[in-house]
Amino acid sequence: MAFPAKQKELSPFVAARKAGELVSFVRNDHEVFGTIVKILENSVIVKISDEDAKRIGAASDLTVVSHKHYNVPD
Repeated sequence: MAFPAKQKELSPFVAARKAGELVSFVRNDHEVFGTIVKILENSVIVKISDEDAKRIGAASDLTVVSHKHYNVPD
């Protein structure tokens, strides 16, 4: 028997996010800027430059960032 997924209320910060929006986050002591590709329940998938991916040791130019760990630059 399957139970229906419980809908979680989104914070105003998360609800305001849009694909294509610029965000910044810190990983491995490096500030990284990227663009939101997809918004998930607890995180976003962000496209970063190949150079930033190498600096932070990411396997590709797509990385997952928790909603708690990124900012939207002014």
